[in-house]
Formats: sequence, C-alpha cells, structure tokens
Amino acid sequence: MSHLPPGSRQPALLQTLGMRDPVRYFDSLRQRYGPVFRMKLIGFPPQVVVSTAELAAEIYATDGDGNRAGALRAGYVPWLGQYSLFTNDGEPWWRHRKLLSPALHGRSIASYPELIAEIAAEDIRTWPLGRPFALQDHMQAITLEITLRLVFGIRDAEQLTRLRPLLLTLSKASGSSLLFLMPGRLRAWAEKSPLAMRLPFLPTTRTMKTSAAVDEILYAEIARRRDEEDSGATDVLGRLLQARDDQGRSMSDQEIRDELLTLLEAGLETTATGLSWAFERLMRTPEVLKRLQEELERGEDESYLDAVVKEVLRLRSVITGSGRLLDKPLRLGAYEIPAGWVAIPMFVLIHQDGEAYPDPEEFRPERFLGEGAQAAQKSFLPFGGGRRYCVGAQLAMMEMKVIIREVLRRVDLTAADPAPEPQRMWHVTLVPGRRAIAVAREQPLKRGPSTEEARCPVHPAPPE
Repeated sequence: MSHLPPGSRQPALLQTLGMRDPVRYFDSLRQRYGPVFRMKLIGFPPQVVVSTAELAAEIYATDGDGNRAGALRAGYVPWLGQYSLFTNDGEPWWRHRKLLSPALHGRSIASYPELIAEIAAEDIRTWPLGRPFALQDHMQAITLEITLRLVFGIRDAEQLTRLRPLLLTLSKASGSSLLFLMPGRLRAWAEKSPLAMRLPFLPTTRTMKTSAAVDEILYAEIARRRDEEDSGATDVLGRLLQARDDQGRSMSDQEIRDELLTLLEAGLETTATGLSWAFERLMRTPEVLKRLQEELERGEDESYLDAVVKEVLRLRSVITGSGRLLDKPLRLGAYEIPAGWVAIPMFVLIHQDGEAYPDPEEFRPERFLGEGAQAAQKSFLPFGGGRRYCVGAQLAMMEMKVIIREVLRRVDLTAADPAPEPQRMWHVTLVPGRRAIAVAREQPLKRGPSTEEARCPVHPAPPE
C-alpha cells in the first residue's frame, strides 16, 4: 500500500471552497501538515502539493517520461485547440516546443524593446493626473496591445478594434469559476451542441461564440500573411510561418492559430498582473523605488531593475502553482505518490520558504544580487520548471522591465492608500485586491527624453 503524505480530511467541496483565498489556505495546510501534503478538489484527481524547490525538482524530473501536464488543462480551455503547447503532451508537445521557442528568444525579440516602450508611452499619455485610477486596467491594455502587434503582428486599425474586446473575453473566460465547476460531460456537450449555443445562460455559449469570431479574424490574417511570404517579418506570427520542424514540415493554419491563442492565454493577464504588483510594491517601498529611479537615471546596467522584477514575482506570485498528472508512481521524500494523482509545485509556498528567502514577507530585491543571488534563484519558479518551463519567460521579463522603466521615466506614482493591497484570486491569477490603485503626477523632464518625448508629455485625461 502506498505511503501517502498527510492532508485534510474535509470533503472535497469544503477544500474547493478554501480556494477562494488560496494563499492563506495553502499556507495553513503547510503549517499543519508540513512541506508535502495532499488535497482533493472537485473535478480533479487527488493532489499532492510540495512547498520547497528541492521537492519541486523531483516532480520536474518526471517531465521527460512520467507525467502529463497538458491533460490537466485540455478540458478547461477548449478554444486553444488540439495543437496548443499549453494542453498537449508527448511528441506533439515536443515538436511544437521546438518550433515555437526560436520565435520567443534571443535575436528574434531583440528589436522588441523599442516598440514595447512606444506602446507603453501611448497608454501612459492617457493616464489621469492627480486622482486615483486602477493601474491594473492600463497594464492589461498595454500587454494586450503588445500581444496584438508583436505576437499576432496585426497592424490594420479595423482588425485591432475588432480583436481587442474579443481577446479580453477569451482571456477572462479561461478562469471562469462557472466553467471550472461545470461537470466535464456537460461542458463537452455545451461546447459542441448547436442547441447549447442557443442557450445564452450557459457560460460556454459566449465563450465559444467569441472563439469563433476570433478564428475568423486570425485565419484571414494567417492566409494574408502566407500570400505575402515576408521572410523578414519579426513578429511571432511571421516567424511561425517560416518555422520548419526536423522533417522540414511547416505549421498548418490551425497549428499557428492554436499557438497564437496559447501565447495570449499564457502571457496576457499574467504579465499585466506582474506589472501591477510591481508598482503596488514600489509605491509602498520608497527606498526601493528611489534606488531604482536613481539607477535608471544613471543609465547603467539593469541588474537592479532585473532584481526588482524577480523580487516582485517572488513576493507576489501571479500563479499559485502548476501541476503534473502522474503516469507512474513518484517517490517524493518519504512518500510514494500513486499514478493518476496530480503533483503540484506550489509557487506561492515555495516563494515564501524561509530557508530559501529569510524574512520572506519583506520586499528586498537585494536577494537577487551579490552573494545570495544564486541561492535565491534556485527557488525562483514563477515560470515553472523542468521541460515545460514557460516558453515565453524571456519575453515576459523583457516586457516587465521595459514597461517599468518607461512608466518611471514619465510619471511619479504614489499609492492612493498606504495599506498594502491584498492578494485576490481573479480568473487564474492572484491580482492586487484593489487593482493597484495609484495617483500619477507628471514627471519633470530630467531623465534625458528625446525631442519627440518632450513634445508629448503626459496630460490629464477626462474622468473615467
């Protein structure tokens, strides 16, 4: 008989209700049961949770042969399609990973910072001055525009206007609690049945109709770009059209469509949330904000900015954790976890591990600098780990650093309320509880902006 870790004996319904405040709930379980514990949530197989980087590494070691991460997600984001890197496993996953990776790393994104800064500046110019507003909404608008122009490569103003609300709807639907709680068979029927599509009260109806509207635009864009045969395209869509696998095969229209929506799903709200937390923390840690501003003004290397971003993602994990469905039994410390269970490295707990991060509740970017940086990095898992480490991590870090730098060059931000904003579950992310409410004031032009920037300062916007 398997030696299982300890865990709650509450009914699955009560354990699922604990997810309304996941950070507090997981921490209470860790304090009660230790670094490895089990859970049971409605709609999922039994789960084992780990709260240290060392135990997470044992789970990630099974990535090559021994688990399926995609199988956990496939039923809850059907609009991603059958080829998505997010929902696939095995050889199909590995083929797409090799096709997608080059488009999101190194030289492929080397030219992106300039356009990211331009997109951020366009939005910053609309910010109201001298009164509270929600930074979260603006961070989402900026990251959506980056997705449309750098990932999807869409320039046509009419198409952009049509796509923006559709993509936001899809992104939000992925974490819908109603979809989460729908029985699998009912959800599968509702997603495919013509009768179900005539029932507007079903949470699947609007989502699938939105997906169809997005598909119409994306497939037309893919066809247009194929006809152009632009070998010099720098956006992700253009690079995927040029990509070839080991057998020289290109990606089909559906494969490309599925991966474009995968990048939307994986990066839009998560990056926007990470940025919102960055400003929420900086506004409430004036000594860190002052040092960051001074280093950016000097124009030296970005090591401190990099450390700030990492410390934000550690202290305010955007995603609670990411699991693996075990195909084989797994030895975890002193425990034997059966095949068919889900093993989850829980980021919100690993990032609060006092052994890896002394005084873990403090916002201290210096953890990622100097002698302690290697130890801090070892337990730093905001993008997961193992073979399925987030393919867009490099782009996400780039976005965060460029946008933070652009905001701090253009405005001074202060918190509307000095009290820290609580972590709140919103869709699949842990967002600032008040959506990062800030007050912006125009930044004196003392940091060497270009002539064009000097002609385009931030101006008060009409009331929202």
